Amino acid sequence: MPYGARLADAMARRIGRECLYTPSARLALYLALRRWCRPGGRVLMSPVNDDVILFVVLAAGLRPVQAPVAAADGNIDPAAVPEPLWRSLDAVLTTNLYGMPDRVRELRRRCDALGIPLIEDAAHAIGTHVGGQPVGTFGTAGAFSLGKHVQGKAGGFLAVEDARTRRELERLRDDLLLPARLHEDLATTLLPLARSAVRTLHLVRPVWRTAQRLGLLEREAIRMPLRAPRLAVAATRAPSVPAYDLWLRVDLHSYRDRHGPLVRGQLAARLARLDRDLARRRAGVAALTRTVWASPALREHLAHEGPLPLFRAPLLVQDRDALIDRLVHHGLVAGYLYDPPLDDYAGPEFTDPSPSPEAARWFAAHVLPADPREAPRLMRALGREGARPAALPSPVPGPGPAPGPRPRTGGVPR
Repeated sequence: MPYGARLADAMARRIGRECLYTPSARLALYLALRRWCRPGGRVLMSPVNDDVILFVVLAAGLRPVQAPVAAADGNIDPAAVPEPLWRSLDAVLTTNLYGMPDRVRELRRRCDALGIPLIEDAAHAIGTHVGGQPVGTFGTAGAFSLGKHVQGKAGGFLAVEDARTRRELERLRDDLLLPARLHEDLATTLLPLARSAVRTLHLVRPVWRTAQRLGLLEREAIRMPLRAPRLAVAATRAPSVPAYDLWLRVDLHSYRDRHGPLVRGQLAARLARLDRDLARRRAGVAALTRTVWASPALREHLAHEGPLPLFRAPLLVQDRDALIDRLVHHGLVAGYLYDPPLDDYAGPEFTDPSPSPEAARWFAAHVLPADPREAPRLMRALGREGARPAALPSPVPGPGPAPGPRPRTGGVPR
């Protein structure tokens, strides 16, 4: 039986596609990029994204191309991509940021017309549907993360169209896996339980502040250090996972470890409870959407499709960084900040900049990713702090110099 087959079968039943299990969504994306893209190809992606994903694209030997995004949700705006840029692409990689669906139907039409693959990063979007169809099943392949919705600190899937492709990718996956390590399996199993205990005992604030003071946090800023000279050397070895391990392992050192039965058993139990978690998220999103801080994209989805079971709900606020720091006093630690955008972070040596970067810069600086399961506490805290909503820019601000790196605030990126 293939590695992780029982978990993969459970996911396949949920979304209606062939699935293979991977230790992480980042490894799943790497497999997809290696399978469908030739080294040197150009991949369109949103600049409002985790920096790890940029390094996944680079590790696959590909050139990231940053897209214009919609200021309401940070996802690719297909209408704003210039026609010559479309014709230069070899693939498109979606984000489905915080679970908000990309404009996937239009992107699929574009990719079909160009004869290029659409690869969906659905790490934030388990349970999100567009017209009744699960996100992650519109493209050539879709990558999912168990570490997001079931708080497993491990585990991912790659969804593909047929069993033959799945078997081919299983062989490629197995070549990349590292042997299981008992201490890593124990840490992966116990960490979600420890996090749950911290929340239950209302210890978020003291634990977070202590970790900051002791230097226990892996990142000192929202973005990890680029290490440009070493990154340039790694590029001479791409495609290669080991060459980029310094960047790919950040926040998840076991991203390609072969998990043992202890981890996989815990993930199976958590996956069985996924629908209950998604229901909690929908309820929280419905409440957050009715606030003055809700992104207009949230209100649009609520009006047309009902509340989405989002991983995080995008709220738009003024003085975001200062507000996030104050929220720690309420026991609320915000995460999944992607600021500055990837083209400002990595520079033209490692990525093609967006032809229209202003909306991405604005969104990245104003979005407050809200955990919908904490909606009542967060709404009370925002009210007490006098949080002010940020209206979408109209018109979008004109081009300006790239902002410098932003220091760590009270939030965490992953």
